[in-house]
Amino acid sequence: MQNDAENLNAIAQWAVSLMESLGAPGAGLAIAAENLFPPLPSEIILPLAGFTASRGTFGIVEVLLWTTLGSVVGALILYGLGAWLGRERLRRIVERVPLVKVSDVDRAEEWFSRHGAKAVFFGRMIPLFRSLISIPAGIERMPLGRFTLLTTAGSAIWNSIFVLAGYLLGENWAAVEQYADVFQLLVIAAVAGGVTVFVVLRLRQRAGGKMAS
Repeated sequence: MQNDAENLNAIAQWAVSLMESLGAPGAGLAIAAENLFPPLPSEIILPLAGFTASRGTFGIVEVLLWTTLGSVVGALILYGLGAWLGRERLRRIVERVPLVKVSDVDRAEEWFSRHGAKAVFFGRMIPLFRSLISIPAGIERMPLGRFTLLTTAGSAIWNSIFVLAGYLLGENWAAVEQYADVFQLLVIAAVAGGVTVFVVLRLRQRAGGKMAS
């Protein structure tokens, strides 16, 4: 427990120093780093960015834009590495990265092969997979425009939830991490519900059009 608290404080201090030096772009840079090095927890950085915004250091819209941009930039770098290096060379590199397992990359690749676009979108809302899902997308050369759009949409939803939570909780921003798993499930359920409603409405429209003709 003491080590966890020390790690939390170290990450928080690092993120705060970036935001104090660079403003909202510092939050974006921290999230880009979190994408490139998955053990860095967005569940700490994002609420802290929201808390910093609540103190008037920068605007809430500004931090939402920069953190989403940071997510997309980090994801595009990993996508590019996947496309450039290929599966086997990337696996050898991952073996040398602290706290990241090759089995995690294998699971992300398996999930991508089964779900494709859905894996990229919903993967942005699952810790660790947020980063790793970009690798198989690059290896399989998913169309770049489609990948960027799905990554932006998924990142915007996830980032907004945690930044706004930190903004509203203020000094108690660290409490967000305790409920990260619940937030994750709620976000995925809400988005999945929205997509289901959209599909049902679209199918009804098509069915109505066919009957009218």
